[in-house]
Amino acid sequence: MKLIFFVFLLVIQSCFVFAKEKALRPLDPSYMGVHGMVLVSHSSTIYASHLPLYHKPHDVQLIYKLDSKDLALLQTVRDGKLTTIKPKPFNLDQLIRGDKMIITADVYAGHFERGGMLVYENMPLNFTKQLYVRQLNDIEESNNKQTYDVVELSKNYKMFVHRIQQAPSYDQLIHIDVEAGCLTRFSTSSSVPTEPETHFKFINCGSMTPLYFETKDFEKH
Repeated sequence: MKLIFFVFLLVIQSCFVFAKEKALRPLDPSYMGVHGMVLVSHSSTIYASHLPLYHKPHDVQLIYKLDSKDLALLQTVRDGKLTTIKPKPFNLDQLIRGDKMIITADVYAGHFERGGMLVYENMPLNFTKQLYVRQLNDIEESNNKQTYDVVELSKNYKMFVHRIQQAPSYDQLIHIDVEAGCLTRFSTSSSVPTEPETHFKFINCGSMTPLYFETKDFEKH
């Protein structure tokens, strides 16, 4: 009787796993391409944030946790002003749907499209956990009322992500050791404020570390 019950449980579990795998939606081939990212760090952990644009295949704000034991890479990210990667072509939809995957990329000190220096070539990076995803469709018109989404990294440690609006707008990541109440919605002097102005808005949040700020890719043409 116990054997029959055990076999029954295995069958049920197998059916559940099969259904879960079957439910995984097919990949959208239009997201195939070279998807640049910025690397940032907190403590000994590295995070990758996709460099979004308004058009496919780059119209996604996306943040992933990396599993990396490479101390040299961690030091490069932690000590550098800006670290970006230029991966080999892959389908970004794999990360949009939350897959775990290893991506081979060239690592640059600085922006890889704006004179950055190649530091590591063909480095495998292990993308283990999706922390944030937002597709840039049906986004708000450009205005001076800014909204930030909050990504929890660990207890009391959070990453604030600016919700990009229609052009002109900006992409921004800020790390905060939250010790007090933080506003996630506030008004600025323009639709594209200066980075110091945005920092001032988080003055009551505790310890703040600017991670990334970009306006050029979101200018109005």
